[in-house]
Amino acid sequence: MSTSKPFNIAIIGGGIGGLFAALCIHHHISLLSSPSSRNVKISVYEQSSAYREIGAGVGLGVNAARLIHKLGLGDKLNAIAGHRQGIWITFRQFDDGGEVVTVPVKDDAVIRQAPCARSDLLAILKNAVEDRNAAELLTSKECLRIEDLDGLTSRLHFSDSTTATANLVLASDGIHSATLHQMLPLTPPPPPASQIAYRAVLPTSDLPFWPYESYSACWIAEERHFLTFPISSNKALNIVAFVTKSPDDIARLGAEESWVSACSRRDVEKDFAGFETTVQKLIELMPEQVSRWKIHDRDPLHQWHFMEGRVALLGDAAHAMLPHLGAGAGQAMEDGWVLGRVVADYLSASSSESPSSQLDGLEEAMELYQAARLPRAQKTQSGSRAAGLNYELIGKGMEGLSFEARLEMMAEGTRTRMKSIWEEDLDETYERCRDEGR
Repeated sequence: MSTSKPFNIAIIGGGIGGLFAALCIHHHISLLSSPSSRNVKISVYEQSSAYREIGAGVGLGVNAARLIHKLGLGDKLNAIAGHRQGIWITFRQFDDGGEVVTVPVKDDAVIRQAPCARSDLLAILKNAVEDRNAAELLTSKECLRIEDLDGLTSRLHFSDSTTATANLVLASDGIHSATLHQMLPLTPPPPPASQIAYRAVLPTSDLPFWPYESYSACWIAEERHFLTFPISSNKALNIVAFVTKSPDDIARLGAEESWVSACSRRDVEKDFAGFETTVQKLIELMPEQVSRWKIHDRDPLHQWHFMEGRVALLGDAAHAMLPHLGAGAGQAMEDGWVLGRVVADYLSASSSESPSSQLDGLEEAMELYQAARLPRAQKTQSGSRAAGLNYELIGKGMEGLSFEARLEMMAEGTRTRMKSIWEEDLDETYERCRDEGR
């Protein structure tokens, strides 16, 4: 790598995944000893006019929280997070609130579960980027396409007719990624949606009737489940209520795959009729207009890097998943952490600082990123799909069983499903994949 010109990294998308990737890359290259290896410029291009998150709560697991602590932002995260009072979720029967299974979680440690408001989390990341001068933040920059210039650099074309060049482009442009559709134009569209979700956030000061130890609860019924968890230091309750419907019914509703699609509260009342008193009181407190969006599943994507490694995907662009494990944001953060390590190792090898890293080019570096992240991300994708079916008592093997038997199957699967999500040592996985490549 030249010692005079900076290595330019362009990140498309300024959401949680994009900003976290910028912080991780900056963090890991700052640990390098060679000045030439640290000669890096990171630019984050956000298509909106401001850096903001649309949506309500995000359930960061301990895997994602651990990475935020490694960046020195753990205290700030804990200050905005809700506290689950030692309970990941208590699952309840829909009609009488009877306990099905309660999944415990260790949240009395410094590094703990961190359900929080998306806007609060984004503010922490954006402020850290600015305070550390980790990246240049640009707005109103919708990237339309990426052009290969000379086999060494790429040109980004934006909707405002401006362009930019980069040695490495990281696309964190979401579930409808323009980068993905340019690189893999034959990617099939998602199948018709079979589920919708309603969302709302309520102040916990409005909930004197709350009957359970934790605000983290889920009422389950066939083809419906109603989930709550605390955010904003337990000052707010995030509500996500899922309903399975036929694709034709969803099409007639006019629901969109968007956070900003809305409907009348009466639709929620209708879909959750028969649920117990606590749920009914929560619905009564919802605003007249409730957020409603349709949920598409996605098939696993088996290629995450293109143009000889000069373009790579992360977050929803690489592995959009259903929300039923609360792991989508955490998986995007894991992408960012591994990309930070990969980029640092690549720059070290390029400057001969650490030839043992054995990363001879960007394609090999991005192949390492994919090897370290794709299997785990795809496992989480499939786990999210299975969890959603189980929560609605329509999962594999439940056909023909009684309601009670299906509850028992759901409980058993839930007890064990989260362990692999929360407990993997990401650095160990990365180093194993790197060493296996030598």
